[in-house]
Amino acid sequence: MIIDFDTLTAWGGTSKFYKKNELIFNEGDVARCYYQIIEGSVKMFNLNTEGREFIQGVFLAGDSFGEPPLFIDEVYPASSKVIKDATVMKVSKENFLKIIESSPALQKAFLCLMARRAFNRAITLREIINHSPEDKILAFLDAQKRKNGHGAEKQEVEFTRQEIANFTGLRVETVIRTLTKIKDCGRVDIINRKLHY
Repeated sequence: MIIDFDTLTAWGGTSKFYKKNELIFNEGDVARCYYQIIEGSVKMFNLNTEGREFIQGVFLAGDSFGEPPLFIDEVYPASSKVIKDATVMKVSKENFLKIIESSPALQKAFLCLMARRAFNRAITLREIINHSPEDKILAFLDAQKRKNGHGAEKQEVEFTRQEIANFTGLRVETVIRTLTKIKDCGRVDIINRKLHY
């Protein structure tokens, strides 16, 4: 959590409950608020001209999302949708910027957050552009494991095959076929239809 909820509330923040599949904002909307998740999860995504989804990121309780346009007066480059019923705190752009301006520690925290996201995006794009479906999927799974701080032990992967396809730009059929191949090599386990990595 970057900004504690008491601070957000003190600066006029309000919380709202969203049901699964509700949109919070659309690609192209003017960025007017800072969002931070109290509970649940949210994804940011783009749709191509064929209606295929590409997930830019998934955000969980304590995470903020959609901040870059607030700093540079741009529109949202992606849409956000709830993937698990969520309560989200929001505060106006003006108050968010005042909160940041009032605290050098928060400025540094946001600088580090943006740098980490840019770094992870660059690593992910490198893997997606230059490698086989197997490499793309393993790179995605590695990135999620790093983000969640899991060690060498295999953990249940919280994403569906379709969501993995949406993250990697692959077709879901390719993801299923490739995961079977990776499973046969012992890199992943599938237990009760759940993926473990």
